[in-house]
Amino acid sequence: MSDLARRAAAEAAAALAEDGMRLGLGTGRTMEMVLRALARRMREGGLRFTGVATSAATAARARALGIALEEADAPCDLALDGADEVERGSLRLIKGGGGALLREKIVAESARRFVVVAEAGKLVARLGAFALPVEVAAFGHAATARRVAALGGAPVLRLRDGEAVRTDNANLVLDCPGFAPIRDPYTLERSLRAIAGVVATGLFLLPVERALIGHADGRVEVLRP
Repeated sequence: MSDLARRAAAEAAAALAEDGMRLGLGTGRTMEMVLRALARRMREGGLRFTGVATSAATAARARALGIALEEADAPCDLALDGADEVERGSLRLIKGGGGALLREKIVAESARRFVVVAEAGKLVARLGAFALPVEVAAFGHAATARRVAALGGAPVLRLRDGEAVRTDNANLVLDCPGFAPIRDPYTLERSLRAIAGVVATGLFLLPVERALIGHADGRVEVLRP
């Protein structure tokens, strides 16, 4: 998908920010564009806000752009974040491709408003084509993976350069393509969370106010659940 689609959605998301807001700042390529758009509004329009970063990468980029950050100890007025899949109609999500799923979920669940920013290629009729990320404790992760496999997840430990990927919380990530298509995400979420060692899943089933979907022609589609 073209950068134009991401940029269009990012600009629409940044336009939702208001003076004095506490903003949840998600992680990923589209959110990088949202950060730049917010920083431009600060410079050119005098927008004043504080951010809550969902990853070390987002925090570093936000600080480089002059965005003031706070800890995630109080609810955000508005959380902005991308998604790996957006289910049309329900606006249920799969997230975690960037490995920040636990922190993203903490910020999104506590926010008063949650808005998703994505390009049209992320829209799906049913979740699951994107392998579901599951964040697990490093201790006993092989045993945890066996229990996830017993549910049908076909988990694969996420690697980078031959080494296990560590999240900002020092956990590991299992990518689970075997759950596709996900017909009952609520039952799957409960079953996974019942496994000792599972810290978080990439199923985001919380209420989404709207999804801002960028298209290659620069158009932004606004979807509501």
